[in-house]
Amino acid sequence: MASPSSSAQQVLEALGTRLREIRTEAGLTGRDLGRLAGWHSSKVSRIEHARQAPSADDITAWCEHSGTEDQAADLIATLRAAEGMFVQWQRMERTGLRVAQESVVPLWERTRRFRIYSSWLIPGPLQTPAYIRALLHAIRVRRGLPDDVEASVRVRVDKQHVIHEGGHRFAVVLEEGTLRYRIGDTDTMAGQLGHLLAMAALPSVSLGIVPLDVDRSALWPLEGFFLYDDEQVNVELVSGHLTVTQPREIAMYADAFAQLADLAVYGAAARTLITAAIRALDN
Repeated sequence: MASPSSSAQQVLEALGTRLREIRTEAGLTGRDLGRLAGWHSSKVSRIEHARQAPSADDITAWCEHSGTEDQAADLIATLRAAEGMFVQWQRMERTGLRVAQESVVPLWERTRRFRIYSSWLIPGPLQTPAYIRALLHAIRVRRGLPDDVEASVRVRVDKQHVIHEGGHRFAVVLEEGTLRYRIGDTDTMAGQLGHLLAMAALPSVSLGIVPLDVDRSALWPLEGFFLYDDEQVNVELVSGHLTVTQPREIAMYADAFAQLADLAVYGAAARTLITAAIRALDN
């Protein structure tokens, strides 16, 4: 799997290449441009080789001194796209959790084929309100956020309508450990696992579980991710939310999902693992 920031890095590399072309087409050396803009000449080199991201002001000055002011807006838009690929939780959740929940509603509604892999929790489309509440409460406390947990729970539950309407298809692969990791109290987990059994019976849902004892020599557990059609991958990291849009990287996640799906068990075998996890709650 590529590094989490590689999609953004590729955009910055392409932007640097275009800025270098603009400079050379204007007949300027890096030293010339640095002198005109009031920069050290090494800054020009760092930007062109994607070792430093330019600011919007940097791009504006670059284009002004190169006689290409008409290209500045498009180049700044490219910069903004790279910046948007990785969003820190602190920025996304600065007003609470509800906004972050609402932000993906349009994406959920337009996606027809969901491929979801999780190695540590039951994913959002299959969560019960109690499980959501326990999960979001823990996140709110850990990150010191405003308390809008109940509003956030309602948004996440409302999003689940896509499972039942509109021709959406969900292929979900879970590591068996997700059935055992306690989110909330025993009643919350029992209700969540029972709900998972019911959701697995829906025609729109394919649920696979990778058993703990399966041979992982070829592919070990990965970071959880959502693959929306073949257009976008969202990955939740410790520090923030990553959006992958490069076709090459999307294909890598699709291939990883297919390999994980091949390791999983389905139907009666998956139900056996879920019911075993339910029974284990009494121990």
